[in-house]
This record gives sequence, C-alpha cells and structure tokens, in this order.
Amino acid sequence: MTGSKLLEIKNLNVEYRTDDEIVYAVNSLDLRLNSGESLGLVGETGAGKTTTALSILKLVADPPGKITSGEILFEGEDLLKAKKDFLRQIRGNKISMIFQDPMTSLNPVYSVGDQIAEVIHLHEKCSKAEAQQKAADMLEMVGIPKDRYDEYPHQFSGGMKQRVVIAMSIACSPKLILADEPTTALDVTIQAQVLELMNDLKVKFNTSLLLITHDLGVVAQICDRVAIMYAGEIVEIGTVEEVFEHPKHPYTIGLFKSIPTLDDKVDRLKPIKGQMPDPTNLPSGCSFHPRCPYMDEACSKTELAMTNVSGTHSVKCLIHEGKVKSYEFLEEVTYGR
Repeated sequence: MTGSKLLEIKNLNVEYRTDDEIVYAVNSLDLRLNSGESLGLVGETGAGKTTTALSILKLVADPPGKITSGEILFEGEDLLKAKKDFLRQIRGNKISMIFQDPMTSLNPVYSVGDQIAEVIHLHEKCSKAEAQQKAADMLEMVGIPKDRYDEYPHQFSGGMKQRVVIAMSIACSPKLILADEPTTALDVTIQAQVLELMNDLKVKFNTSLLLITHDLGVVAQICDRVAIMYAGEIVEIGTVEEVFEHPKHPYTIGLFKSIPTLDDKVDRLKPIKGQMPDPTNLPSGCSFHPRCPYMDEACSKTELAMTNVSGTHSVKCLIHEGKVKSYEFLEEVTYGR
C-alpha cells in the first residue's frame, strides 16, 4: 500500500572528473518514490544506477565525483544541502543501503552480531545489551539462528552474508532501503529466497525500496514501478504492468527482445546492436540514437523531454512526441502487428 511522496530527485547531475576527462555519470535525472512503494531502477552496466543511489546518501566519492546540480528531497528536506551531522542521523536510520557485494560489505574482524548491534546502538537510544538483544532478534528475522551471533563473516556462505547485510539495513526500521543489485553474487535458488525475504520484510515494515538491478525478472517479482535508465538518464518509467506489457522506448523494447521467453520460439534472440556510449563524450540529442533502429535525423539534434503516453507511463522519445516516425510504425516493426 503506497502513500505520500517520500523521495523526490530533481534535475540531478553527477560527474567524475580527472585531469584528462569528465565522465557524465548522471544527467538531468528526475525520480519520485512514495511511502511503501518499490521502484526498480534498470539499465546496463555503466548507466549510472549506483551513482544515483550513492548520491541520495551523499556518498559519491569527492574527488573525483561531484554532484554538480539538482535536489534530492527526502521528507521535504534537501539532502544535498544537509549538514554532515544530519546526514549521519539519516544514514542507516531512515535510509539504509544494501551494497552490491555481500562478500565485501562486512568487516572481517567483527562478529556479524556486533556489526548489526553497532547500527542499532548508534541510532537508537538503548544500552549495548539492548542493542545486542535486538541484533540477535534481527538475525532470527532473516532466517539465521541467534546462536551464530558471535561468528565472523568468513564462516557464512554468500547467501547468509547477504541475509546479514539485509538484517543490518532493516535493524532501525528505515523508511527507505537502497538495494544495489542485492542478488547479483548469489545463485538462483538463494536469489529467490533473498527476494522473498526482502519482499516480506518490506510489507511487514511498510518500507520503501529502490531496487537497482539489470535483471528484469527480479523487477517483475518485487517492484510496483520500474524506471529504465540509459547513459545517466531515465528514458522510460511506469508501473511494472505498463512497462512490461507495453514498452514504448526502443531501448526498453530492445531489452525485452534480448530475453528468451517460454511463449515465443525463435532461432536467435535480437540483442541491441552496438555499445553503451562513452560517458566522457555522450551523443547529442537522444543518447540512444546511434543504436536505435528507428533513428531519425532529428534524434541527434533535439533535446528530449518526458512524454506521458498513458496513466503513469512516460517515455523520453521523439516518436511519442510526434516529431519522427509514427507510433504505429514502431508498434508494427516491433511486434509484427
């Protein structure tokens, strides 16, 4: 059950600067997330997904990273203008992050229980004994016996480490969890268990979730809405049903056509041609136009804006602005209608 607006990102721009070049990692990004809602952020490696999440907690390494402009409003407070003390209160308390690799997210010289208890003791007004008790309860909640409290990360499997990281992220009942590809390092069976666990905990605590992934199957299983990201921009956003059943952007369509299905029998899949653009030298106009099968001359010259196509479904493409080839042409070529 989703509620009021919790997080709003406006015109976010993030760069990584070296002596030789500037990497344009996130470009004029707008995003909104409501209370209790799950949003999947999908895109190829290098699309800017992790940088977006790190920007929310103001954890982009500076140097070389720099947030050049934008607003990140959490409960109405602009986190980009917030002082360090305020951010320390927010991190791990109201906003938690599950980092990409559970193997490197835990400190090898502290027991897993003490690492969870430290988060609780820092953010909640309780004694160390109370923090330890709650940490043991959190381990039980994610399916790890509390008698393993004093064990160290090397004594756990990859899936169990990820459960510990999840326990740390929910220990203070945060309002928002940023999950950066939380199942990438796990096998399929453990991945399914972790996703089910995250979904159950999200419902139990009414926590909002920003799930970063390149796996559309994971998004279908756990998310309410999905945003497709390409070259640092959101190119399509809508509910899972809107985007999965009626993809509108040529890049989104290409992603779906690259995935095998049980319904369609084809000799070969149709991958998206070409490579992601060089982030130090992004194409003019639409960043996807060099790889797009429907590219028109206008695509390389026109600044794009989000266009609403139906309901909460929006796309950044000149086809849907009526400035290049017709929408009917796109549907006919894509789906063979």
